[in-house]
Amino acid sequence: MDFTWNEEQRSFRESLCAFLDKTLPDDWEKFSQHGPASPALTAYAAKFCRELADQGMLFPHWPVEHGGQGLSPWHQQILAEVMWEYGEPRGGQYMNVNWIGPTLMRYGTDAQQANYLPKIATGEMLWCQGFSEPDSGSDLASLRTRAVLEGDHYRVNGQKIWTSYAGLADTCFLLTRTSDDKKRGITILLVPMDTPGITVRQIPSLIGEGDIHEVFFDDVIVPVGQRFGEEGQAWEIIGFSLTNERLGIPRYHLARTALDRAVAMLKDNGYWSCDLIKAEAGRCAALCEAARTANYAIVQKRAEGLKVGAESSSARFATVMAERAVCEFVVEYLPEALVDASPYLKMHHQRGIVAGIAAGAAEIQLNIIATDVLELPREPR
Repeated sequence: MDFTWNEEQRSFRESLCAFLDKTLPDDWEKFSQHGPASPALTAYAAKFCRELADQGMLFPHWPVEHGGQGLSPWHQQILAEVMWEYGEPRGGQYMNVNWIGPTLMRYGTDAQQANYLPKIATGEMLWCQGFSEPDSGSDLASLRTRAVLEGDHYRVNGQKIWTSYAGLADTCFLLTRTSDDKKRGITILLVPMDTPGITVRQIPSLIGEGDIHEVFFDDVIVPVGQRFGEEGQAWEIIGFSLTNERLGIPRYHLARTALDRAVAMLKDNGYWSCDLIKAEAGRCAALCEAARTANYAIVQKRAEGLKVGAESSSARFATVMAERAVCEFVVEYLPEALVDASPYLKMHHQRGIVAGIAAGAAEIQLNIIATDVLELPREPR
């Protein structure tokens, strides 16, 4: 596989960088530390995404019939890499173009597509995903939030946790249990976050302002028309969605950019002569490039129209390893960067320390790799 960008792809990347250099505020690196789910960055992202949409750069990889340019998965990857290299000024709206929009296109009704896609296309909506629960974590087959059909609506009761962006989101992509079958009993509801009975509580954390929350559902009434897909179809749908989500955040690229900046600081500080530091930096760089290669192999499968399966978990775990290594490198050799000596490295650390949790815990990815990639037998209980 040739990983060299062609002239058209290089031009696309350069135009994105030029737009960001022109559009982002002068204090962007410091401002980006607010966190992607903070009120400040969420407000800025709404404005920024409208400007990005006006330039045809918000979702150029979407099909033409849905307002995109029909560009290749490689353009989608370039777009994501550039945005994350700059600290992701789209805030939580990156989810819209990476996986919520494509999932709506594939599984949504005409009415759902007409309602949501135009709002996503103009950067007007912020979503959250109601997946993880206190007693099931990333093990979605064990979720217990219950939706009971009562005539023309569902009555929802339960709790979600670690829900990113819930405090400011418009709509929740909510997984509920509609029967006791572990996988075929899960149903998706698209729930406005201002629906009576929903309570959101922010969880204080080190990863930025307002990033994660608990969400409680107490007798929440959701019309049947807000069901996404058929009852029990959620497992199929989220398989498609999570493949897009796991590869939609090129954390390996942010990690490599952060590593390069850390090395530059070490050279300026006179510490780069240490062989141990050089060796550790080399190990981090190797992990970043291994993760990049794993991700690029899957992008190529998409470009060829081939099905992407559990190997996305392999690419995801490689990315987690790279992120962890770079975070640990900075903590060990440049701790002053995390107390404002480098706003960029502080921003990366806030993003990087959740790499093993966001988009599915690393342990869950390892289980998927073991069973679906390596096809290892399960031990009898």
